[in-house]
Amino acid sequence: MRYDQINKQLFIKNRKKLVKKAEKNSLFILNANDQMPRNGDQFFPFRQNSDLFYSCGINQEKTLLLMCPDHPNKKYHETLFIIKTSKLTEIWEGHKLTKEEAKNLSGIENIYWIDQLDTLLNDIVLGTENIYLNANEYPKFSTEVESKDERFGKFIHKKYPNHKYHRLAPLITELRLQKETEEIELLIKACTITEKAFHRVLKFVEPGVKEYEIEAEITHEFLKNRANGHAYAPIISSGKNACVLHYIENNDECKNGEMVLMDFGSEYAYYAADCTRTIPVNGKFTERQKEIYNAVLGILRKSIKMMIPGATINKFNKKVNQLMEKELVKLGLLSEDEIKNQNPDEPAYTKYFMHGTSHFIGLDVHDVGSKDTIFKPGMLLSCEPAIYVSEENIGIRLENDILITKDGQIDLMESIPIEIDEIEELMIK
Repeated sequence: MRYDQINKQLFIKNRKKLVKKAEKNSLFILNANDQMPRNGDQFFPFRQNSDLFYSCGINQEKTLLLMCPDHPNKKYHETLFIIKTSKLTEIWEGHKLTKEEAKNLSGIENIYWIDQLDTLLNDIVLGTENIYLNANEYPKFSTEVESKDERFGKFIHKKYPNHKYHRLAPLITELRLQKETEEIELLIKACTITEKAFHRVLKFVEPGVKEYEIEAEITHEFLKNRANGHAYAPIISSGKNACVLHYIENNDECKNGEMVLMDFGSEYAYYAADCTRTIPVNGKFTERQKEIYNAVLGILRKSIKMMIPGATINKFNKKVNQLMEKELVKLGLLSEDEIKNQNPDEPAYTKYFMHGTSHFIGLDVHDVGSKDTIFKPGMLLSCEPAIYVSEENIGIRLENDILITKDGQIDLMESIPIEIDEIEELMIK
């Protein structure tokens, strides 16, 4: 484990909150992610299922958590199944968790080997009436790859068809949205590591460097500071590439007079940071670049103040888009007539700003929660206005991570340089 061990009290607390939301006499089932085949005899690096990690803190493959809080046998109230290691496994793959280590990480007393599941499952399931099955219910995501949760759900349905089945995702989503103090500390750590990486690239970027070289500098700083790595595929896009929203090739040369947009964030203990900065390749903004940059920065400042309890992403986006219209007129990119006569289904501003301004952040960079979820204290969201002017090869996006509190908001990236003067000063070689 690269990161500092998380206090098991967080996971104990998370499980207690979860079981309180369910029907009486229920079973909760949470599976680890699969090891995903890469090619030949190789797997992609393992990344734990966020819901399982939230519930027990175990980051090892082939893990299964069963919770039966009303089961007549108390040892089945919480049961964790993990890989049974061997001398051969230790030699070829390294250390796997012992039962005692799993207990210390999760706070779960009853630990079993995963190959004991078949002999215990009947006792556990037949002592319940309701079964909660987990699934990834992120609304904009679909995949042809079937998850372990989905396969296990089909198996349970077939073996025990007379139980009542329920969706676990809505319950755990509601809990994951509002962060505990321990989670906020981990998110702050992820932001701090991201800040260090940005300072590093400010001293590195100059005409002639390749986008992938900037990515390498960021990666080095992340790993050096004990992050898992990148929370998502980093976007390092110079010149015209900055107008491609999800440009991740990162292959081109950064040229004199251009800017480079960098969307990156570290993942520390599975918690994500999400930052975007746009800087001049040669260390000096042109007057036009300054003009557009300050327009985006002004919108960012005003938008953050609107991120308060009671808002939603949809309501927030509507207000930001109104700010955007005014700035695009000032920049000479839109006219008042174009806005007045626009098609409401295809607003004029979308020519230069075609995405939303916010999403939830947590164990996933695009975390659980919908655009109609009401902001409450403890929620963390991005704020990322942008202006893309493809005809001028200018794309500027600025993004900070904002914690909602009962009194307003806290910008977790407030200390990451963003003002033009500060960036130019820090880029002096």
